[in-house]
Amino acid sequence: MLTFFMKGLSLSAGMIVSIGSQNAHVLRMGLRREHVALTVLICIACEALLILTGVAGMGRLVAASPVLLTAARWGGALFLSWYGLRSWQAAWRGESLRAERGGIALTGRQAAGSVLAVTLLNPHVYLDTVILLGAIGGQMPGSGKYWFAGGAIANAVIWFTALGFGARLLAPVFARPRAWRVLDSLIGGIMLMLAWGLVAA
Repeated sequence: MLTFFMKGLSLSAGMIVSIGSQNAHVLRMGLRREHVALTVLICIACEALLILTGVAGMGRLVAASPVLLTAARWGGALFLSWYGLRSWQAAWRGESLRAERGGIALTGRQAAGSVLAVTLLNPHVYLDTVILLGAIGGQMPGSGKYWFAGGAIANAVIWFTALGFGARLLAPVFARPRAWRVLDSLIGGIMLMLAWGLVAA
């Protein structure tokens, strides 16, 4: 069983560490020290739900449907483009660029809504968890697929906790507005490249 667990842990680690809208959002909230626990918990819960859904068989179903794959591709491209342009706008205007508390803070409901949006409206999340992890984990014999899912979920717990709460160590760097402008500019570029990658696929 440990073998299946480690397979899920290592495969999930290889995918989740890549830069994307969800990780960028968790990093931003961690740097701002705003609703970090709520953000991390929602990311872990969504990741766990999607991984279990994929392992239970949904991954094969979606992968076999050209219509669902096309809808996810174009819908995701639109979302990532919007997110990228919004990041560039924030970098240009200098809006909400702060590493310390202060200014207009998000309410708990707004924070939850924002992290749910960047998580559930991003097609890469479904491609990585439901389809890829689901297809691989679903092939494990017997209870091995659930040990595989457990390893993948354990990685999500470790990664999002470290990213959200560890981001505050970078707070001195991001105490300067210029650093925030650079971060938002990079995030915007990454999101637009991801969107182009979906369209060109």
